[in-house]
Amino acid sequence: MREYVEIGIGREARRTWHLDDLTLVPSRRTRSSKDVDTTWSIDAYSFDTPVVSHPTDALASPEFAKEMGVQGGLAVINAEGLWGRHRDLDGAIGRVLAASGPREATGVLQELHAAPLDYELLAERIRDVRDSGATVAVRVSPQNAREIAPEVIAAGTELLFIQGTIISAEHVAKGGDPINLKEFIGSLEIPVIAGAVSDYSTAMHLMRTGAAGVIVGGGTNTSAAALGIETPLATAIADAAAARREYLDETGGRYVHIIADGELRTSGDMAKAIACGADAVMLGTPLAAAEESAAPGHFWQSSAAHPRFPRGVIEQVTDQRATLETILHGPSADPHGLQNLVGGLTRSMAKCGYTDLKSFQKVGISASF
Repeated sequence: MREYVEIGIGREARRTWHLDDLTLVPSRRTRSSKDVDTTWSIDAYSFDTPVVSHPTDALASPEFAKEMGVQGGLAVINAEGLWGRHRDLDGAIGRVLAASGPREATGVLQELHAAPLDYELLAERIRDVRDSGATVAVRVSPQNAREIAPEVIAAGTELLFIQGTIISAEHVAKGGDPINLKEFIGSLEIPVIAGAVSDYSTAMHLMRTGAAGVIVGGGTNTSAAALGIETPLATAIADAAAARREYLDETGGRYVHIIADGELRTSGDMAKAIACGADAVMLGTPLAAAEESAAPGHFWQSSAAHPRFPRGVIEQVTDQRATLETILHGPSADPHGLQNLVGGLTRSMAKCGYTDLKSFQKVGISASF
């Protein structure tokens, strides 16, 4: 039942929940963590872990993308980032990190993103990742999908992410030509994951476009301060899961995957996101400590490079370093769930009595007021 509270005369607000407001409730039966299966499959692609990296140049070096494949996860390349604009990736990122402060770093990033896209360079790097055996996932913005998607698909992209901080069911603009997602997705020969959404109706709309997956939540950005918009992730996931159930009935069995993005810092957050109904999680800052990342210890979201209104802070998020293998699979001496993320998820599932991700979505949840 939805709960509404009065915030003033004639004005109500819906009560919503963040992941931090929730805890999981173990059942009467526990399992051995050795019996837990964290395999996640979307369309024809299977992964050992339900972990997707956020499409930011702060993470996705070519080495990072390849290693994510080795560790059973999925790295997402930002087609509109630095990969196709600067041959010297390390040098470009070095300029960002050498800036004297966050605002100066944002200015450098905006300058770097002003360089034109070199589709040949982008294709070369996409082919390099694909040749390693890793599944190639590439993000394009909704505004530029029509232009860029054919280029990256021709280069070997296997999963296309059409992702913005917010994507709507309908974009209206005077004299504009907004993309028709249903027609566009239907014209492609590869699976599409679209988002981000924060409500039931928009999630349902994206499912009806033929998307194989829907991203819920806007990642880690400054939209709350800059726009007054924030996604309470637990409620958003649950609402999208409700849309999925209805769409499943509507279509006679077509299942659309939900990928949670935002409020995800620890293995416990991952467990709660899946318990709310997510099939996989998109991680940003938790992977910033990886030695293989493009800017180890630093993170920014792709929206941080917007030329007129950036919504992301370029900042050092940790001074700790570890291999991607340690962050995802351990072993770890960290007691707070910042490393061995998949191991933490596995143990949470086992202690609550579940052995696969889908059944874990039925675990008991307690909310703290």
